Amino acid sequence: MLTLSTSTLTGTDVRNNQGQTLGDIKDFMIDLETGRVQYAVLDFGGFLGIGDKYFAVPLEAFRTDTQSEKLVLDVDKAVLENAPGFPKDNWPSTADDSFIESVYTHYGQRDAWQRSRMTRETVLN
Repeated sequence: MLTLSTSTLTGTDVRNNQGQTLGDIKDFMIDLETGRVQYAVLDFGGFLGIGDKYFAVPLEAFRTDTQSEKLVLDVDKAVLENAPGFPKDNWPSTADDSFIESVYTHYGQRDAWQRSRMTRETVLN
């Protein structure tokens, strides 16, 4: 099992399989009832690194490159540009399950979303 602190991962560069830089991790959103990370917040695009939007990416969509200490996200930049995101000054409600489900669906991680929902229901019951 690989375990890292969020402070270690915050600011980590994210690249795609072609080695292109996609952005960097700004934060992680955690479901406090289950302790599960809902998604990573990725800063991508903008002019000189200054954009007006963050992107939500499920952890299951990343691969860890331990040699170069980078996160790899196997998506084309065009796919990321159309990904669910939110303005940097207006983060989504933590209770907005439809937003989180759209994030998992966009990255082909719908099964992981369903598992997280089942875990949440088990914890709450």
